[in-house]
Amino acid sequence: RPEFALHGYIDPYFGGLTPSCTEENLGELKKFIKEKKCQLGIATDCDGDRFGIVDEKGNFIDPNLVLSLLLEYLIENKNWRGGVARSVATTHLIDRIAREYDCPLYKTPVGFKFMADLFLKGQIMFGGEESACIVLKDHLPEKDGIVAGLLVAEMMAASGKKLSKHLDDLFKKYGKRVGEQRTIPLTLDRERKLRKLRKHPPSQLDGRKVTNIEIIDGLKLDFSNDDWILLRSSGTEPLIRCYAEA
Repeated sequence: RPEFALHGYIDPYFGGLTPSCTEENLGELKKFIKEKKCQLGIATDCDGDRFGIVDEKGNFIDPNLVLSLLLEYLIENKNWRGGVARSVATTHLIDRIAREYDCPLYKTPVGFKFMADLFLKGQIMFGGEESACIVLKDHLPEKDGIVAGLLVAEMMAASGKKLSKHLDDLFKKYGKRVGEQRTIPLTLDRERKLRKLRKHPPSQLDGRKVTNIEIIDGLKLDFSNDDWILLRSSGTEPLIRCYAEA
């Protein structure tokens, strides 16, 4: 089947876009896939360490779901075993898959250096962050968006299934998860409130009982059914990042 390359040339201005694999930035790729009836779209950011994946319908696939698909594929089809790491902001689908195969689970603050440390100590065979970062055993102690895209293509070639079917199968086995992220401008007042919340976290939120509290990076409240919400200060921008999954 034919392969196509978009923006396969040097452009220090990145077409006027920020060089990241967000759904907004991949609009051209989504449209191209539908027009050419391609089976898969793979994108990387400017230095190739983060990935963006689009399915045969032109749908952008949340990096959390890509990580979950690849973890399931590597364990089930390649018989990988060992520790699994995710950041505190990453989907709990990773937890469910790790439990299914009795793999030790490590939770880290946001920031790939924490995952790289586990990798270098030989404690994990797979690690992922919601920001489209992946690290794999027998590879680099660094995130690699290129190998992530190649593994998605390999998974599809090995099964003969479309990417959307892989997602359907994942949801049937582990349940469907929906995540969202928002940013809030950081002010001194909000920073004080976040510190206060960390010291005195609520026992319930909107009528839902908090079942677990994590403060390794910001404040994370867990609820029943693996639902959760996380508030943390950005390490690179004057923002508070809010993540949630249900």
